[in-house]
This record gives sequence, structure tokens and C-alpha cells, in this order.
Amino acid sequence: MEANKTILQMKYARVVELFARLSGMELEDALAFFYDSDTYALMSEGVADMHCRSDEYLADELMLELAERNK
Repeated sequence: MEANKTILQMKYARVVELFARLSGMELEDALAFFYDSDTYALMSEGVADMHCRSDEYLADELMLELAERNK
């Protein structure tokens, strides 16, 4: 499924903002992490309708990726 590009960009913004708050990162750092994440790749490619998941779910996925990278 392909999401509307404008709606998808708004979703990215909400997820990044939530991720920044959860992780304690600056917004710019959270954005850089997001665009380099597997979560972003799955969302942007429409894999498994990831873009349909809640903002909280996606921010949690980013937190898991962050924890994995920091091992």
C-alpha cells in the first residue's frame, strides 16, 4: 500500500518528535537516526504497512533499534 506523501511526511514528523522525547536526543539527532533506521526504510517502502502503525509503536521500534546499536 502506498501512503499519501504529505500524510506520510506528517507521520514521520510526529514519530521523530516522540522518539526524541523518549530517547532524550536533540530533535536534529533523532531525525538523523530516523532517516538511517530500518524503521524508516520499512515505512517509506510500505513494507507490512508499517506507516499504518501508531506513532507510539514506531517510536518504540526506533528505541529498540537505538538499544541494539548501542550494544
